[in-house]
Amino acid sequence: MDMAGRDINLRIAAQARSLRAAMGLSLQVLATRSGVSRSMISLIERGEASPTAVVLERLAFGLGVPLARLFDPPADHGGTPHPVARRAQQPQWRDPASGYLRRNVSPPHWPSPIKIVEVDFPAGARIAYETGSRIPPVYQQLWLLTGRLQVTLGDEQHRLDAGDCLAMLLDRPTVFANRTRHPARYIVVISADIPCLERPA
Repeated sequence: MDMAGRDINLRIAAQARSLRAAMGLSLQVLATRSGVSRSMISLIERGEASPTAVVLERLAFGLGVPLARLFDPPADHGGTPHPVARRAQQPQWRDPASGYLRRNVSPPHWPSPIKIVEVDFPAGARIAYETGSRIPPVYQQLWLLTGRLQVTLGDEQHRLDAGDCLAMLLDRPTVFANRTRHPARYIVVISADIPCLERPA
């Protein structure tokens, strides 16, 4: 694992620990809620695992937050929320299973229900998220900038071309697939009225 990969895994580890502590959940309770084994959660929280996007999505579901929240630094990192997130400060993470690259664009911990994520999705890649409805609900809009993408929401299939925008509620299993020989790039805007469990220093 390179240094950048190690750093983002440590950030995920710290945030997962912080969120679980704020909710007062034991490892076993979180394992039951998320469907991720207790041993895997422990490895993730120690920064000793390279979890896939599917595993992290399950963990985020168990914690009651959007996946993007796991890539923020924990609120007790000592900084004060700032309305500007410089390009060099926006964390990037590559899924070890599919190779897709995501970048959290939004300023971390800024008091807003909206988060923006940029994704580079490789040719032939496919990711199947198995989680269902959330409380509170999480809404997304996916704006495809380049390439083609197929998004399956439960029994619904949507074929997207460059420029198309798909609005969705994360309330059922979702599959993203790039069945072409060319990469796709898209922006995801996430809206979730998540209670603030953390108090910035």
